Amino acid sequence: MDVHAALAEASTVPFWLDSDERPTPLPPLTEDCEVDLLIVGGGFTGLWTALQAKERDPDRHVVLVEANTIGWAASGRNGGFCAASLTHGYDNGKAHLPDENERLAQLGRENLDAIEAAVAKYGMDCEFERTGELDVATEDYQVAELREAHDPDAGFIFYDQQQLAQIVKSPTYKAALWDSREVALVNPAKLCWELLRVVRNLGVEVFEGTKVTDVRDAKTTVRVQTRVTAETIEDCATARCSTITAKRVALATNVFPSLLKRVSLHTVPVYDYALMTEPLSDEQMAAIGWEGRQGIGDCANRFHYYRLSADNRILFGGWDAVYHFGRQISWKYDQRPETFETLAEHFFATFPQLEGLKFTHRWGGPIDTCSRFFSFFTSAYGKKVAMAAGFTGLGVGASRFAGTVMLDLLSGDSTELTELEMVRRLPLPFPPEPAAWLGIKATTNALIKADENAGKRGPLLKVLDAVGMGFDS
Repeated sequence: MDVHAALAEASTVPFWLDSDERPTPLPPLTEDCEVDLLIVGGGFTGLWTALQAKERDPDRHVVLVEANTIGWAASGRNGGFCAASLTHGYDNGKAHLPDENERLAQLGRENLDAIEAAVAKYGMDCEFERTGELDVATEDYQVAELREAHDPDAGFIFYDQQQLAQIVKSPTYKAALWDSREVALVNPAKLCWELLRVVRNLGVEVFEGTKVTDVRDAKTTVRVQTRVTAETIEDCATARCSTITAKRVALATNVFPSLLKRVSLHTVPVYDYALMTEPLSDEQMAAIGWEGRQGIGDCANRFHYYRLSADNRILFGGWDAVYHFGRQISWKYDQRPETFETLAEHFFATFPQLEGLKFTHRWGGPIDTCSRFFSFFTSAYGKKVAMAAGFTGLGVGASRFAGTVMLDLLSGDSTELTELEMVRRLPLPFPPEPAAWLGIKATTNALIKADENAGKRGPLLKVLDAVGMGFDS
């Protein structure tokens, strides 16, 4: 298969954002103001926080500021897997928070139900499908673990190779476990835009092209400095600064440098990449089956994730997770030809019956990773400021829960969520450079070696497991 030909005409714009339904950019904040609640960041976390804040108190004056446009970063570039898990999988939760893992699993299921309910309540057109996800084994050693997890009463159904071939047809599959209840699929950009519509209808003021440059305590309030990012907003002739005086502030900047310096070492940005095909014909769909439209992910450390879009394209992503020295984030890293070629080769190895299919989009972007692989929380200035970050690729669903936690923290009250160890305990920080780059490089090589050695974890990974660094996904 000539992958160069298949990729030749692919747009570099993320598929989800390449839409006529993309809202017209909103104007930036150009005047000083006083607010009850300021939300910094216009991705899933910020938007869900805004929605829940107005549901709790419709009279609260809520302002949301976004440095670029709503959903332009990780929230508009991901695969659209909306998972119930708050801990990047049950086993990872058990490894890090064994005493409350069962409760976190239940809270995650309740959170996913609440997302589904909100989509219905507000009539959000975001292509929400609660199809579940197939975890597929592509190597013989992976089959036994999937078989052991078979629990139909809990919604986990094991398929052997012959059974799986009746569901999705790929010569690479050995078996699968269908998580039938705890994963939904969405169009992530449309979910962002629909959340924007809803929160504005509820009275939230939203300003795009407005970057927060400083957050500091002002005794009874928080003083926040902003500046207009003129390059992101048309017809903005001059960049200027504004001051927001806020009673409470929720920080939802995730992968971008933390506005609270004390947690600046707790995340690193890694770049993830994806391809999107042209729509499949009826004949091509028949050749692969996939009538259940489940999301799919394979079981390796360097894994692929893929799913069908509403118009029967296939999104195919994953494999490489690229870290750049110094925690660098730049638009120039959004394209990586060698990764796209590798993904295309793997795509046609997975579905050789689709030879000749073209890719229409290829893109990448950074996600925030923390050492335990799931979100963490902190507060500052007498709990007038709250922050959530570290979702490590599972933020589509967990972001709503993060908004709930931040609002609880900002309330000043003790709640079940504020007392969770998950909320009270920070993950281990990453070291400064050059140790971070060297450590991540060594860990990546160790994960590759484990994949090549039937999943057996070498000395470095065992040490990381022992100290709670969480590199097990």
